[in-house]
Amino acid sequence: MLELGGFLVISAVLIYLSRESLRRPRSHGFYRFIAWECLLALCLLNLRRWFVNPWSVPQLISWLLLFISAGLAIHGAVMLGRRGRPRDDRKDEALIGFERTTVLVAEGAYRYIRHPLYSSLFILGWGIFFKDLTWLGGALAAAATLFLVLTAKVEEAEDLLYFGPAYQDYMRRTRLFIPFVF
Repeated sequence: MLELGGFLVISAVLIYLSRESLRRPRSHGFYRFIAWECLLALCLLNLRRWFVNPWSVPQLISWLLLFISAGLAIHGAVMLGRRGRPRDDRKDEALIGFERTTVLVAEGAYRYIRHPLYSSLFILGWGIFFKDLTWLGGALAAAATLFLVLTAKVEEAEDLLYFGPAYQDYMRRTRLFIPFVF
């Protein structure tokens, strides 16, 4: 019951944060919202298993993925804030504040992957999955992955419109989520 209450409260916050994107189903934020919901459900599903058998192989894999995810999320957000020069005058209501970048960031993790923040969520989802290996957890992690890929693809179309040929060149030099792989 606690998990259901947590899901409803946190979902309300996510709906509020995503309200402009939810009004525009073709925006990247629409798909990101669904990915967030899958990750939230996965987290709450596995909440009671978070610290069970802390030295088991799945738990060790989980913690490794969670630490990588956190590091990548912090790095990606800092790089966007410092190098991307987000400004409120970038006219796209579906963008959250730090997403309103006016400069294409191609340094740090962005030198190798186009979406470090979505990559961190992708890794987070699989890290949470390894807390308790179940079919439902696997389905939620897979769904989150699918919606993160859709989010990235739609955002790339938006970025091509905003940054033009520079973004097209950037896409040729980098991968979506995993350096040198995908």
